[in-house]
Amino acid sequence: MRARRTARWATSALVTTLALTGVLAGSAAASGPAATQGLTRSVATATGPVTHEENDRVPEGSLWTQHYFPSSDRSGTELHADVLLPEGLPKRAKVPVILSVGPYFGHSGQSGLEGWTHTGPSDRFRDFIEGTDLFDEGYAFVMVDLRGFGGSTGCLDWGGPGEQADVKAAIDWAARQPWSTGAVGLYGKSYDAVTGLIGNNLDQRALKAVVAQEPVWDMYQYIYSNGVPRPNVTGTANAYNSIATLGQLPDDDPRYVANSRYEETHPECLTQNAAGYRIADQDDEFWTSRDLAKAARGTDTPLFVTQGFIENNTKPEEMQEYLDNHRGPERGWVGQWEHVRGGDRTSDGRLSMGREGWYDETLSFYDQYLKGIRPAVRHPAYSVEDNTGAWRAQKTWPVVERAVTVPLGSGSYIDDGGLSASAATSAPAPRQGVEPSGEWHMENAPTTDRAAPRGLAEGQALLQEAGAVTSSFFVWSEPLRKAVRITGTPRVSLTAEGEGNVMLKLYDVAPDGTAVMFDEQVSLLTTGRLTVDLKATDWTLAAGHVLAVEVGSIQTGSWRDTPSGETIEVKGARLGLALDDPSDDIATGGARSPYLDTYLRQYTVDLPAGPATFTVLAGGRL
Repeated sequence: MRARRTARWATSALVTTLALTGVLAGSAAASGPAATQGLTRSVATATGPVTHEENDRVPEGSLWTQHYFPSSDRSGTELHADVLLPEGLPKRAKVPVILSVGPYFGHSGQSGLEGWTHTGPSDRFRDFIEGTDLFDEGYAFVMVDLRGFGGSTGCLDWGGPGEQADVKAAIDWAARQPWSTGAVGLYGKSYDAVTGLIGNNLDQRALKAVVAQEPVWDMYQYIYSNGVPRPNVTGTANAYNSIATLGQLPDDDPRYVANSRYEETHPECLTQNAAGYRIADQDDEFWTSRDLAKAARGTDTPLFVTQGFIENNTKPEEMQEYLDNHRGPERGWVGQWEHVRGGDRTSDGRLSMGREGWYDETLSFYDQYLKGIRPAVRHPAYSVEDNTGAWRAQKTWPVVERAVTVPLGSGSYIDDGGLSASAATSAPAPRQGVEPSGEWHMENAPTTDRAAPRGLAEGQALLQEAGAVTSSFFVWSEPLRKAVRITGTPRVSLTAEGEGNVMLKLYDVAPDGTAVMFDEQVSLLTTGRLTVDLKATDWTLAAGHVLAVEVGSIQTGSWRDTPSGETIEVKGARLGLALDDPSDDIATGGARSPYLDTYLRQYTVDLPAGPATFTVLAGGRL
């Protein structure tokens, strides 16, 4: 962390300069009860600000106050805000506001009780506050509890119209405070990155910039995959109901404590929240009102996003649709990592995303759009890491040099969840022992995806070559003459005869017969034409490698599907790909993200290339 700098707005001797040294090791480096060993415990009110010296949970260099205001939907919902202003801010001085709106700002803990002995503002984004020297840089930081969480009343409404009204109210409230310049920027990761996307969609004049790390781009996709339930179809509702009913600390503001108990007198809130997740129809109003990607059409708030293409929690589904619909300035870090923040580090000190400068770049982004300060450093619009671990700079994402549609032909499979394949190959049952989690939310998701059983893919391919119909079939390309990158969102279309489930996978097959599964998606299937978008990806196939496509029953992963047992006939399958030429990449700073090697170990299988039936790049040119 760099030395704390003297605040630009400082005009009095009340401001002191603090020199902070050391390396920030992940987002929890300065968080938790262990970081606050003192006995100070003053509680802030709207008119009674509290400093770090009066309550050691207040970040150094700030003044903490608590406030309440109504949501914008006239429902009677009262929202709670923790405000952190720069300490020593002169009277009548105004500062821009960094705002975060979400469920994780409860004073007793983010997603569970954290052992605090006295109340104080959440330290959820202490890493961001300290990494940017936020208060010395002349910003306020405001945390607003969504309805039903922390000190806010009302029934939970996961990404829905109620929460959208909360985000609107929070932006308006932050903009009109006497200490605010009226310029607001949203910041968050995971759920409070979702509220950042919501904020952009609302298109409010006061919102000048959004930083959204690892969001969900369409809420439906977090619970279902084209009608197939995910393991968290009940767990996510349970998790947020649990967070909403967390006990708060008895020494807190009485109004805060009373609001935190809202569900005790409104138990219907928990039941209603759980009911919504059980709606499987993507076209139901419950989900169309939560389709953030579609709602982004024509929006123009400056947007800074991060997305791990291979992460197992908030996956890159409808990501490209959201970005295509967004018309404003964009910045992005996208690459091969798990569910982490831009400044997070692994236990051995390596940056989880592999790239230096997260806090400097986000501060520069806010300075540009909230203060009108021209950036001193010209950062790439998009910094992109592909599966080779190399970073490149781009003006946008994806960069598509050629779009192709390749024929995959026809085939058959039995929708049996992999039973016929495992029986014929003597491989273990593909998903034996995988149990859905009881609780699962956007900040913390268990890793339930299991690697494919050893020998399963290769065994199925051999059975297919012998003419057998099992749980899936494969199609292979000609070896590539030159390296080519698959980017954007691959799309498969096919005509099916039969009913059940379909799983679609893409493999990068090396000459030695090892293959990495790098993209997948599942869907319910009925007789007729079906089109399925896979996850967004950014994967370079080396020269001599083969692209393999698997079509079949859901055999791996963590979906809660119900196999139909039917034999599914597939005809006229086609794969749409967006291609990019890696030979003209413009390199930018960044190291290989540590999680990439973990992913490669888990998803590499034996799958020698079979008879080629299509060419990825006809003519060999992009």
